[in-house]
Amino acid sequence: MDKPTVISACLFLAADIFAIASVANPDWINTGDKNEALSMGLVRQCQTLYGRDRTCIPPRLPREWVATLLFIVLGIISLTVTCCLLVMSHWHHKATRYARWIAFTGMVLFCMAALIFPVGFYVSEVGGQPYKLPNNTMVGSSYVLFIMSIFFTTVGLLFAGKVCFPG
Repeated sequence: MDKPTVISACLFLAADIFAIASVANPDWINTGDKNEALSMGLVRQCQTLYGRDRTCIPPRLPREWVATLLFIVLGIISLTVTCCLLVMSHWHHKATRYARWIAFTGMVLFCMAALIFPVGFYVSEVGGQPYKLPNNTMVGSSYVLFIMSIFFTTVGLLFAGKVCFPG
């Protein structure tokens, strides 16, 4: 494998790991203060009341966040298939062309998820409006990890483009 293929595979793998970590962690949105904190995620919602242990439950997601979760899971699958195809490209050079298009599909899915997620800020636990969080609420580390996965996917596509269309 040549150097751009290895770099793009590493970037896609990092993006895949960041996306998986963002879905697994419940810190997409954080509300409240230190005494009464609520962390909302796509698969868990955790709350800390007056210094007690943090308790987590599966959340009731609005349709927008269910769509976000679906797009992210499909994007994770796309990046996983891309990484496998880039490894296969060591023996079958044409696999890089397919890997590039599947990674592009993953990037589109991630971008759609990033656009749809803020529409769900109206839920009662958050108390905002679509695309507008209230003052006492902020996006959490999981959302930042997700944005990093979009960034690494985009940069990986730039390197994959060099592989597929040299010159």
